Amino acid sequence: MTLQTTPPAPKTRAPQAQAPKTQAPHMQHPLAQLTAVEIHEAHRILAEAGLVSDTTRFAYLGLVEPPKSAFQADAAQADRQVRAMLWDAALSRSLDVRLSLAAGLVTDQRELDPAVDGQLPVLLEEFGIIEDILAADPQWKAALSSRGLVPEQVRVAPLSAGVFEYENEEGKRLLRGLGFRQDNAADHPWAHPIDGLVAFVDVENHRVDHLIDDGPVPVPDVNGNYTDPAVRGELRADLKPIEITQPEGPSFTLDGNHLSWAGWDLRVGFDAREGLVLHQLHHTLKGRRRPVVHRASISEMVVPYGDPSPYRSWQNYFDSGEYLVGRDANSLRLGCDCLGDITYMSPVVADDFGNPRTIENAICIHEEDAGILWKHTDEWAGSNEVRRNRRLVVSFFTTVGNYDYGFYWYLYLDGTIEFEAKATGIVFTAALPDRAYPYASEIAPGLGAPYHQHLFSARLDMMIDGDTNRVEELDLVRLPKGPGNPHGNAFTQKRTLLARESDAVRDADGAKGRAWHISNPDSLNRLGHPVGYTLYPEGNPTLAMADDSSIASRAAFARHHLWVTRHAEDELYAAGDFVNQHPGGAGLPAYVAQDRDIDGQDLVVWHSFGLTHFPRPEDWPIMPVDTTGFTLKPHGFFDENPTLNVPSSASGHCASESQTAGTAHPGTAGRGTGICGH
Repeated sequence: MTLQTTPPAPKTRAPQAQAPKTQAPHMQHPLAQLTAVEIHEAHRILAEAGLVSDTTRFAYLGLVEPPKSAFQADAAQADRQVRAMLWDAALSRSLDVRLSLAAGLVTDQRELDPAVDGQLPVLLEEFGIIEDILAADPQWKAALSSRGLVPEQVRVAPLSAGVFEYENEEGKRLLRGLGFRQDNAADHPWAHPIDGLVAFVDVENHRVDHLIDDGPVPVPDVNGNYTDPAVRGELRADLKPIEITQPEGPSFTLDGNHLSWAGWDLRVGFDAREGLVLHQLHHTLKGRRRPVVHRASISEMVVPYGDPSPYRSWQNYFDSGEYLVGRDANSLRLGCDCLGDITYMSPVVADDFGNPRTIENAICIHEEDAGILWKHTDEWAGSNEVRRNRRLVVSFFTTVGNYDYGFYWYLYLDGTIEFEAKATGIVFTAALPDRAYPYASEIAPGLGAPYHQHLFSARLDMMIDGDTNRVEELDLVRLPKGPGNPHGNAFTQKRTLLARESDAVRDADGAKGRAWHISNPDSLNRLGHPVGYTLYPEGNPTLAMADDSSIASRAAFARHHLWVTRHAEDELYAAGDFVNQHPGGAGLPAYVAQDRDIDGQDLVVWHSFGLTHFPRPEDWPIMPVDTTGFTLKPHGFFDENPTLNVPSSASGHCASESQTAGTAHPGTAGRGTGICGH
């Protein structure tokens, strides 16, 4: 996370748009996305309760989902509730507030103790504040002057502070600032890091708390403007168009936020903190509708850096809990971000002043061909059959400073669920006068990119055929040659029940092909076995930092691949509710410390996964997409292959015109075309 490219929010209070003063907005489904009307109403309720003044900022505003138990009764009658996190610099006060839209009342409020609870998320307004504070600071100006620079030439990355041993920081609302020279308004400053200098800024009191200046380091003078013809060269002309068309339209339907496709149905939610939230995933086969997952989201992501220099040793950013990935979602462009017959959703979030802000076309829903579904040529039976697979894609992209992340949920015809994160954008840079520096890669002459990780936590509120679920660890077991195994070819699988929360803090093991089977012992398939799904991890490295480091305490979720907890309505976030400047220990460590029984219970499966990035020269000046994710596959959930009813493809879609004489081209150009960029 770093520099915000959009203009900062105004520093005086934005006018509150007028909304109808109705006591209760029109009825919404309990899991429908918040509307602009509801955000206006929430603002009005908070203001009438005396909680909003000219100096109040909305660090977060989101839907409080009804309890899981409500959906087993009459969920349609559940109250629409909102949670707001309010920051008031004039009062040095952080409030966590809940309100009822139906009753028009604040139902709960709590004031945070920053030294214990941490700070509320970083405000967009603070992205500009840090530059203003430093531009007026004599020490900062002197440090820049010693490097032949003035503040007008420098962009400052507003970096979350974390919690370290620095003196006189407890209880303060802080950001740390690293500078980058910008040569003109269109220049990408990441090419010109100003090293040997970092500012610790008290954004509440608008002053520099501390400055480290170890003297000038040569500022790299490479060109990072990747659309500049001098950098990219001539655009290639040897790529023929690919057109994705669905002449009869998509196979899915969207009614409000209720999405149905090929046996799947779910509700598509969106939250300023988590981004996409998938609710109530059900699968229907042969008229039987069955629950699989009650709620699926990426509850947290952290980007810790491995450079121990004093200018970067504190770098670790919680892009969800500190910066709100949903709030920074992109408006997507047809034919560029999404290709094909696309349906968009435009979620509404609250800005720093509590006003609704619609993010046009932030959620992309479409179908994709996914290769071969199944195929067999059988000479005995004289058959030759093949079926094409496809998947439903629900996605959004967010820009958090220098990095861009795509969050992609995939549903497949065979009942498989996948998640994929796509990381791209610009790697964080540093000057690299020493080419042998062991904690960074040289990506351009004199320009380094520190080693770092991108670690995510998926929260999967499981509901496989109901809320009586359990988790078993599956390991491959190699058996020695001996009696019963004379040729040494035998191997088997070991199943280990994870019966309590303390048992279920686990790591992947590629040598054992480790996976985790989530099943319902009260629901049996035709073989008499519990129905279930298996979570297949990638097994990439967990958090690389020392066990007794600050980041290991604050991002404890990333130290293990698997955690399983008993369902609790208030346990939503892997690193806890308040991440910004929290001292650590919140979230999953606190949840599992209760050591609850999880055998045959209502369970939440938390899966940590991600990328460890040793940047390459090919990652500069813009990084090609790198991916990470996981797979949930049905494992005994169905009695047989659930895709036997998928028809074969029409002949016109199985061969190109050049291969089959007289075959008509399948359709004309679809809506998924256009020019991307300038």
